[in-house]
Amino acid sequence: MPQMNWPQLLSADRLGAPRRQPETGPAIGRSDFHKDHDRIAFSSPFRRLGRKTQVHPMTENDHVHTRLTHSIEVGCVGRSLGIMVGQALGERLPAHIIPYDIGAIVQAACLAHDIGNPPFGHAGEYAIRDWFRQSSNAYMLQNLSAAERRDVQTFEGNAQGFRVVTQLENHRFDGGMRLTYATLGATLKYPWTSEHAGYKEKFSCYQAEKKLLDEVAHELGLIAKPNGIWCRHPLSYLMEAADDICYAILDLEDGVEIGMLPFETIAPMLIKLAGIDDDLLALEVAGAPSVRRKMSLLRSKAIDRCVREVTAAFLRHHDALLAGEYEGDLIAACPDFVRHGIAASKQLARDRIFNNRRKVEIEVGSFTCLDILLEAFCGAAYQLRTEPDKLSFRNKRILDLMEYNAPHKEWPLYESYMRVLDFIGGMTDNYATYLAQQVGGMGR
Repeated sequence: MPQMNWPQLLSADRLGAPRRQPETGPAIGRSDFHKDHDRIAFSSPFRRLGRKTQVHPMTENDHVHTRLTHSIEVGCVGRSLGIMVGQALGERLPAHIIPYDIGAIVQAACLAHDIGNPPFGHAGEYAIRDWFRQSSNAYMLQNLSAAERRDVQTFEGNAQGFRVVTQLENHRFDGGMRLTYATLGATLKYPWTSEHAGYKEKFSCYQAEKKLLDEVAHELGLIAKPNGIWCRHPLSYLMEAADDICYAILDLEDGVEIGMLPFETIAPMLIKLAGIDDDLLALEVAGAPSVRRKMSLLRSKAIDRCVREVTAAFLRHHDALLAGEYEGDLIAACPDFVRHGIAASKQLARDRIFNNRRKVEIEVGSFTCLDILLEAFCGAAYQLRTEPDKLSFRNKRILDLMEYNAPHKEWPLYESYMRVLDFIGGMTDNYATYLAQQVGGMGR
């Protein structure tokens, strides 16, 4: 029975960079994994998450989460999970790896987990998919292979994120950010291509990055499953759990902040999720001077308990994780009060927050916004490839807007469309709205 091993899973070699000398002891100063964190945190696509939707698009309330604040908070929870798991694994880790290295790997993966999300969040994903699936645009896809069509018709933030960190940033198309293999492995929530996306349409790699996925998997010793699927890196489960914990709890906090939910509805859920129900906590919450402070007290206790229970679940299933046999997520392996509490929080958010009228209005509008942009830029890329000598002045100017992202006339259409998706997918909500107005002739 094949099994992954920690020395290989924690490889500090970098994609696209020369191999390094083997480590003989803990790093002095910043480790390679801390450098991964910093490369992501200082990157332009990470900064742009500050103007990308988490749940509430283009909100005027500065206390509501954006993709940036969400990613930072997920990183904090992920770091705690990694450190606690690293401490518990102890001598099972290589001699040169300390628990804080595990924390840095998971934290870096958490920072990158939404870095490929398009403007308007998940609504933006659906809008891009919808445009490529429209029968009126089918002629633009006729020269693409089935796999290439599937990629653009199933635009996925996870796959775009893998493309951002391995191709687009820093060393363009030569290793990207040149992150360590360990961190790249931890970012891969769905280590397969769109062929295996399933009914949930989830995958972490486009055809354009398939060779890079295989390289990362081979370097880390991930176990190959049938039909080109790889098993997940064990630390990716911690990244996933950190994300689940944060959005389950913090979506409710945002709901209270903007008046969609009363604090009295949320408080019992957080107390239950924290596994605490005593008079001292009730007095502490009652004495807090504001609803925000009350939420902060309960949120911190709920997250702390979830972190401890997820750590315990990881350790219980350690051998199955290394064998590539674990199914599902780590929240599912937690005690009932955590599992049911997270599920109840997500359901409440679906029922009371995600269907908020203003949110729905902006999401519907995002389809029109992205339709305008895709029509303009994909249309220009299509004419450049099929009729380069007849390229209209308008289409030439549209491609000029893409600057270094602009396709070349000799490129295959798939590559040209991917560059368009790099350009549009990287936009903030505000810039996408502005540019759609300008391109659509509605700007002032």
